Amino acid sequence: MNHTVKFDTFVIGHVSLDCNIYQGQERRSFGGAVVYSSHAAVAGGWRVGVLTKTSEEDRKMLENIFNVPQENLFHTASPVTTSIRNEYLTEDRERRICTALRVAAPFTVADLPPVTSSIYHLGGLIAGDFDQELLPELASRGKLAVDVQAFLRRNEGGSMVFRDWEEKRKWLPYIDYLKTDAAEAEIMTGEADRSKAAKMLLEWGAKEVMITHNTEVLVQNRDERAVVPLKPRNLTGRTGRGDSCFSAYITERLEKQMERAARYAAALVSLKMEKPEPFSGNRNDVEDYLEHFY
Repeated sequence: MNHTVKFDTFVIGHVSLDCNIYQGQERRSFGGAVVYSSHAAVAGGWRVGVLTKTSEEDRKMLENIFNVPQENLFHTASPVTTSIRNEYLTEDRERRICTALRVAAPFTVADLPPVTSSIYHLGGLIAGDFDQELLPELASRGKLAVDVQAFLRRNEGGSMVFRDWEEKRKWLPYIDYLKTDAAEAEIMTGEADRSKAAKMLLEWGAKEVMITHNTEVLVQNRDERAVVPLKPRNLTGRTGRGDSCFSAYITERLEKQMERAARYAAALVSLKMEKPEPFSGNRNDVEDYLEHFY
């Protein structure tokens, strides 16, 4: 394969046409882990590539959704674009009912463009988004970062249900950076204590684990751990919290120690949570926030 373009991080995932309902108000926008993740990495000044999949009809929307240069945005076609309805039940937006309205075709090894990257970041939405053979293939090319949502959240007749990843012990050893939230970590390990859950995921083969919670972010590997509080001034931008945090962390890890990378990621996501759209600030904004609130 002729590897040409070199990135710091290459984010792969489906764009979703989201219908967000909060306190009776409906807001439609394009979202998805790939959108929030790529914006957070761009904010850090990293070289970011994106591979996404939509219907041909929705392809023209992509340049309005992503903030990477056009030549760094790769697209493959699907019969439909993923669409998800999120109905938030509580004021803090922690509880929501998610319904899959449409689900795009999965990503396979054949979809990968001729690029190289330090990190390959799988930011999916629904179990089945990624052919699992992508994991060893991407792990052989660079560091593999996986948000576990795309292996736990199943579409069962439209209802989005979280179930354990049956083959987790087979695939976790390929993963350099694994991201879960507190609920997903408990589904995978049966352990409500986040630090104990992280330890189990490490024992099963993941090399470094991030577990996000509405109060803090925990990061752990076999040698060290960091726990950093989230300090948002409001929760308007709750959607995309975990995606933004994980992407900021793994790119900072290219050059920084765990604690400093975790602090940067926590500050970025605290700032991001003030607005519903993907993070649009830059490194200076994050470093100012760190200085004032951390």
